[in-house]
Amino acid sequence: MAPDRAEDDRGRHDRGDAARARELLAQERRSIDNIDAALVHLLAERFAHTQRVGVLKATHGLPPADPTREQEQIEHLRSLADTAGLDPVFAEAFMRFIVTEVIRHHERIREEGAAGS
Repeated sequence: MAPDRAEDDRGRHDRGDAARARELLAQERRSIDNIDAALVHLLAERFAHTQRVGVLKATHGLPPADPTREQEQIEHLRSLADTAGLDPVFAEAFMRFIVTEVIRHHERIREEGAAGS
């Protein structure tokens, strides 16, 4: 028994929808890849600045961590995230991860400076 015309049309429509969905998915993934690349470059730039801050702190005997500054940053980032439609809890967790890494770098810079004295 031959498939009826409606089933045949649905099959073509479904295949067309699937092809369009794959095309849209590829476009979205390219955009995500571009954003990921931009994030990596921005993080590299940020860490270049924090490395210089670490050297200044070590040179002048300042502690690697500044809890007041860190809390101000987190509050500011949470506010920015909320305005941008990003989950503030995620933004805070992301910033805490970065700050932890920065402090680790600052401690290493301080230790290297002390070893070189």
